[in-house]
Amino acid sequence: MKHALMGAGAALAMAALAACAVDPAPEPLTGDLLIRDVRTIGFEGETPAIREHACVLVKDGKILAVRDTVEGLSAPDTVDGGGQTLVPGLTDMHVHIWDQAELGAYLSWGVTRVRNMSGLPFHLPLAKQIEAGEVMGPHLITTGPILNSPGPNAQINHQFVETADEARAAVAWQAEAGFDRIKVYSNLTRPAYEAIIEEAAARGMPVSGHTPEGVREDGMPMEKPFNIAFEEVLADHFETIEHIESVVWHGLRNRHDEDAARALARKIAAEDVPVTATLLAHRNLLLVAETEGAATTRPGTDLLNAVEQQTEGENFAFWAGYDPAPVAEDAAFYARVADIFQQEGVMLLAGTDAGIFTNIPGKSLGEELILLTGAGLSPYEALRSATYSPSVVLGTAGQDGCVEAGCVADLVLLPCDPLADIACATEPAGLIYRGAWLDRAALD
Repeated sequence: MKHALMGAGAALAMAALAACAVDPAPEPLTGDLLIRDVRTIGFEGETPAIREHACVLVKDGKILAVRDTVEGLSAPDTVDGGGQTLVPGLTDMHVHIWDQAELGAYLSWGVTRVRNMSGLPFHLPLAKQIEAGEVMGPHLITTGPILNSPGPNAQINHQFVETADEARAAVAWQAEAGFDRIKVYSNLTRPAYEAIIEEAAARGMPVSGHTPEGVREDGMPMEKPFNIAFEEVLADHFETIEHIESVVWHGLRNRHDEDAARALARKIAAEDVPVTATLLAHRNLLLVAETEGAATTRPGTDLLNAVEQQTEGENFAFWAGYDPAPVAEDAAFYARVADIFQQEGVMLLAGTDAGIFTNIPGKSLGEELILLTGAGLSPYEALRSATYSPSVVLGTAGQDGCVEAGCVADLVLLPCDPLADIACATEPAGLIYRGAWLDRAALD
């Protein structure tokens, strides 16, 4: 009995010591930049991963640590976050870059990475200059020149191919020039399209773009089927399909049919092909029609390339004189389709077509997020389409688009809670880009 009591006493003493034990001091770490007292949001899961009053230490352009205490963390530069929200830098998955002048606008609005969807040779050295820190701008990923065949959607900057041999040669030229992604367009003939898919696959080049429909003939799409069915293209597993409006045109034969849209969404989800929504691109057509052209010179359009804008003259005049009523009906249906796609498990990506028409570089992405939430997505789902989801598509998940140790330190500080009001994402208080802090004054 005595030994039992002694054993019990020893156990109680050990328990008391354990209760009084002090947690070991956190490992001391020194970085280049320390952001104190921020609310971080991670977008990797189906629901937000939130840390309140976190401290984020950055070193050599990457996040070294994220802790609940500043103890043990030090850096020569410190930013007091004041409880504001820190999220990954935003990615615009569909832009058109024409020169260096517009690059700063993207950073000003919290966009730290863009995917350029109409590549030209100058984009390759520009991307390298950005990565080397010689040019200030968002990380630049680019396709090669747009591959298309002559037809109703032909544009001056397209690389035209009609035969299989021409298509293979074009893909080979792009690969040898240094491009690693292909963009295709609506008019491609069947022989050219099939050759592009084969040659790109052989060279390990992902393909994105408008879903090619073949040579367009009278009666398409209502009375006569497309030469290339949407389902055929879907089976080729694009890196991304661009524009919900193009999906409606090709995949639904331009019918405003919600049941058909849901059935199509299930097919797209089953093939695991992401869709870049670009609701803003069509919304801005509507805006120009509603304002009889006044929106072409609204604040911010001065950031658009002047030469490109000169080529838009006929386009501006057409939409300025267009009846806005059917355009509004289309816009409402495209928004409905975006929500249906989200419900059915299609990965949606935020993209804007910035750089053409009246789509303002940088600012447009926040507007796209507002349109996505207006369509029915939650603010979290909308932000995920501009943070984590692009990283998944681009093969960099776990390296960027995140606020964890080891992630690239491209981060946006927001003055309010974007999960409560997505408009908060359009008002960055500051930016951490390549590990360096830029306050609002610097961004302006």
